[in-house]
Amino acid sequence: MHQPSDSSNAHATPSPAVVLVSGGLDSATVLAIARRDGFEPHALSFDYGQRHRHELLAARRVCEANRVAQHIVLPLDLRSFGGSALTDTIDVPKDRSEIEMASAIPVTYVPARNTVFLSLALAWAEVLGAFDIYLGVNAVDYSGYPDCRPEFVEAFSSLAQLATRAGVEAEGKWTIHAPLIALSKSEIIRLGRQLDVDYGLTHSCYDPQDSGAACGRCDSCALRLQGFQEAGVVDPVRYQQAR
Repeated sequence: MHQPSDSSNAHATPSPAVVLVSGGLDSATVLAIARRDGFEPHALSFDYGQRHRHELLAARRVCEANRVAQHIVLPLDLRSFGGSALTDTIDVPKDRSEIEMASAIPVTYVPARNTVFLSLALAWAEVLGAFDIYLGVNAVDYSGYPDCRPEFVEAFSSLAQLATRAGVEAEGKWTIHAPLIALSKSEIIRLGRQLDVDYGLTHSCYDPQDSGAACGRCDSCALRLQGFQEAGVVDPVRYQQAR
């Protein structure tokens, strides 16, 4: 990990870090964590043809509120591949129990998404001279996604060191930060509130209305609502129907 600049020095320039910002609850929390850790966040979002495009508006709101150094929204048409309820004409599952959500990798899994996203974040980080990348993957409430596990993050960290000029020339050691990976959704929300994260700016729903109101019934909404309930906090976003 590249050590961030000493925040006690008013004239010190914070070290840059690339933060993946989807516009969801987790990524908004991670952005706040990166700033707390003393880094200057450079935010990266992806317009990948996702059906829940309202998350891009949320990503913009979150980045503006946090005054990031730079926010890039990168076009990337994963609808050309399809294979996911988020990028294809496949129904988003609704009203599923926790047992159903944990039974198999869901159809909302986008093939190799985090591998693709991290690879592009790695490319930008190398240009910026950054050695730290933050993302909001979570292995507790992860709904079976294989690219949200600690093993994946560790493997990508090793790949980054091997696959970049900066790594090969030993300019620094790459660190992929996944600070939420072992936290429950309620723990993430409590942490975010300590860091003054405005969750009213975020969007988590996989199948929102055209108005942006969350469906309240997809897996993502269910996990979010449960997290706020367990944290004893009212979710500030609009829902069409909350179960």
